Amino acid sequence: MRIVLLHMPWGAIDVPSLALGILHTAAARAGHRVDVRYANLDFADWAAATAGFGVDDYQYFSEKSYFQGAGDWAFAGALYGDDGGDPGDGTDGGDGGAAAYFGYLAANGASEQEIALTRSTRAIAPVFVARLVEELAADPPDLVGFTTTFQQNTASLAAARLLKERCPQVRTVFGGANCDGPQGAALHRNFPFLDYVVRGEGEAAFPALLAALQDGGDLSAVPGLCWRDGAGAPTANAMTTRPLPPAAILAPRYDGFFERLDASVAAGWVDPKLVVEGSRGCWWGEKHHCTFCGLNGSSMEFRSKPPADFLTEVLALAERHQLLDVYVVDNILDMGYFDTVLKSLAELPVDLRLHFEIKANLRRHQFQLLGDSGAAQVQPGIENLSTRVLRIMDKGVTGCQNVRALRDAQSAGVSVTWNYLYGFPGEGPEDYEPVIDQLPLLHHLDPPTGAGRIAIERFSPYFDRPELGFAITRPAFQYRATYRLPESELNELAYVFTAPPRGIGGGLAERLGEAVDTWQERFPDSRLTHRDEGGRIVLVNTRPGFDWRVTELTDPVELAVFRLLSQPRSAAALAARTPGGAAAVAPVLERFTALGLLFHDGDGYLQVAVESDNQVLMRMQHRHGPAGDVRPSTEEVPDAVTTG
Repeated sequence: MRIVLLHMPWGAIDVPSLALGILHTAAARAGHRVDVRYANLDFADWAAATAGFGVDDYQYFSEKSYFQGAGDWAFAGALYGDDGGDPGDGTDGGDGGAAAYFGYLAANGASEQEIALTRSTRAIAPVFVARLVEELAADPPDLVGFTTTFQQNTASLAAARLLKERCPQVRTVFGGANCDGPQGAALHRNFPFLDYVVRGEGEAAFPALLAALQDGGDLSAVPGLCWRDGAGAPTANAMTTRPLPPAAILAPRYDGFFERLDASVAAGWVDPKLVVEGSRGCWWGEKHHCTFCGLNGSSMEFRSKPPADFLTEVLALAERHQLLDVYVVDNILDMGYFDTVLKSLAELPVDLRLHFEIKANLRRHQFQLLGDSGAAQVQPGIENLSTRVLRIMDKGVTGCQNVRALRDAQSAGVSVTWNYLYGFPGEGPEDYEPVIDQLPLLHHLDPPTGAGRIAIERFSPYFDRPELGFAITRPAFQYRATYRLPESELNELAYVFTAPPRGIGGGLAERLGEAVDTWQERFPDSRLTHRDEGGRIVLVNTRPGFDWRVTELTDPVELAVFRLLSQPRSAAALAARTPGGAAAVAPVLERFTALGLLFHDGDGYLQVAVESDNQVLMRMQHRHGPAGDVRPSTEEVPDAVTTG
């Protein structure tokens, strides 16, 4: 069987599709001829040539506007056969037309230029889809598979619809994170040009579907598959309750991607990266599912590849494709990898630059091992600096531990990417005002990419358990503006939902956002380091909010307190460990606070000075997802591979 796997806009352009790479491996092993087509790069080239598209334009759709759905709205005209003009009569979704959608974008921070870009992209999208389908139809394969994650739905649907019209004999298959659970069944039910939708992990289901199609097998035996019976009625098989064991998680094949990127205009926009996975699921989420997190979809169970296998896979891909930048998409790093994978990487004569997601309560030596192994950037899931709010999230860390992670990561030469989230039921001004007042003392540490209100995501505890504080009202507005479906079907298809806002708002939320903006502005020129020379500690400061440059600690009590505060401690705990007790500690805490050396949350204190080792030279400029996006720099990460 000849198969074409399509990666449509708005898939990330700097990395290959992990999902399609894995399915390529699976289908090729079964003896099928497989071609992976990066139609996202085709679009980048075509849009750059015909409409002057640049990297910022593409990333507006692939990253920045995810929670407003601009990427899907832009291809909705191609899906529904609009002429590409301004469907201001409401035909673009039945909820006020283009004007209402543009008002929604503006209310969520889109500029006039971004709104104009959204309008113009919708106008040209049908032409691109028609060109793509004509090329496929010139030599039609037996089957075309689409992976759809984040804002790839309508581009994929538009191509599938037109392909089915031109070549009815070609089977169309959908998979990807947008097809998980009820979402996949809704897509299959509402778009009859989709022959099959694979829900669940694709390594087993996709080859089983191919075998059934080739040999006339029983489609009802393929777990999670959505298909149609002889009368055309949609059927959704039950999804498996047993996730794949680690040994069954295949290594991807990225044949052709980097050569295609080299030939694309996008080669001048981005630096190529490899993308790999060592695990699926979340070991923390199995015990404590963070209340706002919808990642992992229908399968939270944590599984990781044997360390030796994962290490071999990473090194083999790096050698094969001659790349050193590696994005590890795991939702959380397997703690067992520290003494195995990371230790081995630190000892090998390679210079990989790795990105990991970690838990924020790592210790200093663990950050050092990350740095020594080549981890240039980590995402620790910090999200907030208030212990009380973090408990509402069920994060399992404190505010001081999160600040410690920022400090220790920089001491180890590792950059941190994170978002500051708010809007949790039960939070109040008392959880934010003291933190905002202290942010100037943190200006030397990696700032958040922004401050944003949480979104309600399918599969999250906030979605599944309204007693936690959110009465879900309906799918987010962009779904009504994009799809011509009744509300009942949108409820099944949507991933992001609206609910009455909770927690802080108004002026305090604006104040938090402004404080984060100031942090970002001052970070490049801010520094607070210390060097411990035994009998003295030398501190150097360039943070604008503190009017001193160099100071030394020589008093024995000050030295003892500073060293003890490498870990979060209360005043009482300090007093118990310091000569002179509380009477000696109190003035030291007062002086350290005036110097901007201490972060204080609840009854805990932490010193925030980074170890002096030229960290400023190692700071990296990195791309981020939108504020409020709890996914792992999501559009920088390729499709989730919970499905095919």
